[in-house]
Amino acid sequence: MITSNIRTLALVVVLLAGGSTVSSCVAPDDTSNITREDATAAAARKEMVGLSEADVRMCAGFPTATADAGGSQIWTYQRTVQRGNLNVVIPTLAVGAIPTVGGSLNVDPGGYCNTQIRMVDGRVAEVAYAGDNNTRNHRDALCVTTVDACVTYARQRHQVRTGAR
Repeated sequence: MITSNIRTLALVVVLLAGGSTVSSCVAPDDTSNITREDATAAAARKEMVGLSEADVRMCAGFPTATADAGGSQIWTYQRTVQRGNLNVVIPTLAVGAIPTVGGSLNVDPGGYCNTQIRMVDGRVAEVAYAGDNNTRNHRDALCVTTVDACVTYARQRHQVRTGAR
């Protein structure tokens, strides 16, 4: 009877230890080498080039900050993201000579993005991203909300200029 209870307890401890080990695996802070860039963020690098200052203000709003950069101006749009967190805590369990078992899992911490747009002669020349802006599946994904309307705007402007439908 006692041996059966000890075996059951040992099995529970092993299962908790295995679950704790699996739950302690997290995505690396920098996923840039193992993920691809978000499609909208990548499109903005190309499709926003040539938009005027007024166009960018129409689709992205007014920049958070601006800086002169020798013949050009850099507009920065800062965005902080409070993503939903999932915290799972496994209670600590210690039984006699068996080591302590426990752990926690934290999914999707917050992040931030600085979308930087270089203006040369009043037109977009370059779009770049900086910050803790990657998700587990895509690079620069937290920057998408800053540029998604501009990608749509640029595509509409292109259709109007070319007469395409």
